[in-house]
Amino acid sequence: MLPRLSIVVPIGPGETAWPALLDDLQSLPVDVELLLVGVDRAPVELDARSGALAGRLRWLRTERGRAHQQNAGAAAARGDWLCFLHADSRLDAGAVVGLRDGQGRVGAGQLVRLAKAQAHVEVTEAVSVPPLPPVHLLVPVADRDRMLWLAEKAAELGATSWRPVLWRRSRSVTPRGEGVSFQAKVRARMEGALAQSEGAWLPQHFPEATIERAILAAPPGDRVVLDPAGPPLVGREAPPLAAPFVVAVGPEGGLEPDETAHLIAAGFRRASLGPSILRFETAAIAAVAVARTYFGAGTTGLEA
Repeated sequence: MLPRLSIVVPIGPGETAWPALLDDLQSLPVDVELLLVGVDRAPVELDARSGALAGRLRWLRTERGRAHQQNAGAAAARGDWLCFLHADSRLDAGAVVGLRDGQGRVGAGQLVRLAKAQAHVEVTEAVSVPPLPPVHLLVPVADRDRMLWLAEKAAELGATSWRPVLWRRSRSVTPRGEGVSFQAKVRARMEGALAQSEGAWLPQHFPEATIERAILAAPPGDRVVLDPAGPPLVGREAPPLAAPFVVAVGPEGGLEPDETAHLIAAGFRRASLGPSILRFETAAIAAVAVARTYFGAGTTGLEA
């Protein structure tokens, strides 16, 4: 099983804080690996101190310099997520932490107590952020790494929902992003991106669906299927966008004619993002960015 998270810890010459760090990290989930990057050979006591981290703990050796060590660790990491940690890093009681629930509530608090499996925080500030005008994404089931990257950007741009569609050309892709474990990776990527972008609303993400099910589940509103042969999505001659806005993005190679016809029959209209043939993740990001810019930060009063 490949790790979900890789933690990279640069170890300086003669540094002695790493054994205590290993003790603190013994309860890490099984899908997390730990990479200690030093400038010397691995300490003789490393194996004895690995404990529950055995098999998930690696010592790497590289040239002197924090940047060199971090780069070496990043290059060797196998996880979907990457975290850099100092050997003497500790989050102690009294630390101020940011909080968000992905459902519009954002706040801050003070860490009261930290245990191996849980943290107790005294909330000192909390506000409710209204949702943005709804923008829903129908993305193709495609290469999983590219889908994960797109999931991050969808969260950063404030997509309201994410629903992968198993288009006909999706079936020829390998390895493709589908299944319960992949859905968990998508959520993890979105959560990290939401925190980094200081957003308030996590996209509602759904499992992969057939075109028929995706159409039935799509909310009513302004429905668009991206098509390079269609009229411009925005511009002087383009119709105004309206929320809820639903955008369907096809797979690599495009939609089959009957799939496009199915969408048109369900009230979707063709629209293009320019004369170039875009990769699916580029098209999806551009469409959401255009919609977000068009609608601004105001709410519409409509339910997503």
